[in-house]
Amino acid sequence: MQTALRRRKSTASLSPTYHPVLQRLFLTRGVSSDDELDLELTHLLPPTLKGINQAAQLLSLAIREKKSILVVGDFDADGATSSALSLLCLRSMGAKHVDFLVPNRFEFGYGLTPEIVTLAAQRKPYLIMTVDNGIASHSGIEKAHSLGIKVLVTDHHLPAETLPQADCIVNPNQPGCFFASKNLAGVGVVFYVMSALRALLRDQNWFSEQGIVTPNLAQFLDIVALGTIADVVPLDANNRRLVQYGLRLMRTGKARPGISALLRQGNKDPLRVQSSDLGFTVGPRLNAAGRLDDMSVGIECLLTDDPLRADALAAQLDALNLERRSIEQAMHEDAKGALEQVQLGQHEQRYCLCLFNPSWHQGVIGILASRLKEKLHCPVAIFAAGNLTYTEGEDVEIKGSVRSISGVHIRDVLANIDVHHPGLILRFGGHAMAAGLTINLSGFEKFTEAFEAELRSTVEPELLSPTLFHDGELPSDCFSLTFAELLRDISPWGQHFPEPLFYGRFVIRKLQLLQHKHLKLTLQVHYQQLAAIAFNVSPELLQRDLQDQAIEVLFRLSVNEFRGQRSLQLMIEHFLS
Repeated sequence: MQTALRRRKSTASLSPTYHPVLQRLFLTRGVSSDDELDLELTHLLPPTLKGINQAAQLLSLAIREKKSILVVGDFDADGATSSALSLLCLRSMGAKHVDFLVPNRFEFGYGLTPEIVTLAAQRKPYLIMTVDNGIASHSGIEKAHSLGIKVLVTDHHLPAETLPQADCIVNPNQPGCFFASKNLAGVGVVFYVMSALRALLRDQNWFSEQGIVTPNLAQFLDIVALGTIADVVPLDANNRRLVQYGLRLMRTGKARPGISALLRQGNKDPLRVQSSDLGFTVGPRLNAAGRLDDMSVGIECLLTDDPLRADALAAQLDALNLERRSIEQAMHEDAKGALEQVQLGQHEQRYCLCLFNPSWHQGVIGILASRLKEKLHCPVAIFAAGNLTYTEGEDVEIKGSVRSISGVHIRDVLANIDVHHPGLILRFGGHAMAAGLTINLSGFEKFTEAFEAELRSTVEPELLSPTLFHDGELPSDCFSLTFAELLRDISPWGQHFPEPLFYGRFVIRKLQLLQHKHLKLTLQVHYQQLAAIAFNVSPELLQRDLQDQAIEVLFRLSVNEFRGQRSLQLMIEHFLS
């Protein structure tokens, strides 16, 4: 499988007040006007989502009449941040009876199922508010209504052809919603619902009647930033504004104690946090709770105002993440063995990979699918036994996580399979790049065949060849600490707004091997000598004599901080020669 190398291109133009390199970076990321680069909150889209006023009315009634509200979330980082944000906002607006419930993925599965509603009913809620789920929970909502419980669905996942009969639905992707950004994470949807609720309560004179200071919901945007980055939703202009303000809170020492504690667990300075730190340091630790245990510990970490309790909960989450990594490594070794048995012919194109192992951990299959997708550059579906008492030969339901590549909308693929093979997929849902599903073990081979056939009939072969996009060469005056800091701080980088990756030709003047797999380098370009580092270098490259050799690489500019000193450092991502 050969990797293509392409430079990002654009034909538009921006204001000359921006450095030419910055103009190039923004234009190739789809920015079409200077307005999209103004990341102040005053430019946030107004709360015009379909159903949002009705949602505010439901919540206002519950608060004013002191009725019980139960938040039911998902068991990932978006679900955890959505749950925590809901409770913090509702409590700040005077809600007296509000609590949360997160389904244990191993007992109840995903979403507002009838079983989780039965459990929720023991708390006698007036209103269930789903966050980051609910758009596919038809039977669960029917169960809630049969018990006299109202249901408000807040979600961002793509709906099926029919919507559940909830009392109200707020989802930018539901039919008839003309909200301009379809990319909100679940936590972003909650933020907008809470903003509409605050406006309604203010108009009703609720805050003045109760002697409550009208809450500034912007104080919670660190939680919104975390959930948005961790859920890997596209960073359109609206999401970048939410994330940028959240990062600003953290950098000024105003982060939630739990977020600061999780950053410190990953050896990151909360005052110098980047969006990548949320995605690669905080998100995995938060997700580990939902993958291996109970996401309640993650939500409590975000909710607490006590720094000491936050530190203790963050340490617990860090330990779970270490356990998750160990499980993942073992599963990856199993997968490598399975791959050796399904190798293709020399000229055969792989369109997908489906693997099942009864011993694999259900909470980690999504990560394994992501790892294999990156390696093979094709959609990957990984299945585990959903029934923890599974025995060989038993036809049980098995849970699957699917990860896709750019250009292949994986939820649509599953929907087409569901149409062509009714009953094969018991449940499914998700996004363009990631989805989850449940099938019977007896249907695994049939699903594998259907998955392959659907992809072969709809996917162009060139999509299955990886492409490395880069941002061209840097002028010599941009190899500076000042420019690296400008790149770092000018915008949050993330999904569909990737951190700049540059092409460069250098000569290696010094190199040092670290831990038998990393390289610390001194590179020369023109008359400059630059510090660089490359992690997890291939054994083939390490065997070469690189001293004084010319190389071509793709790299990022980074700021290295050591013993209080900051300096420019190149992070080499790919060796091209």
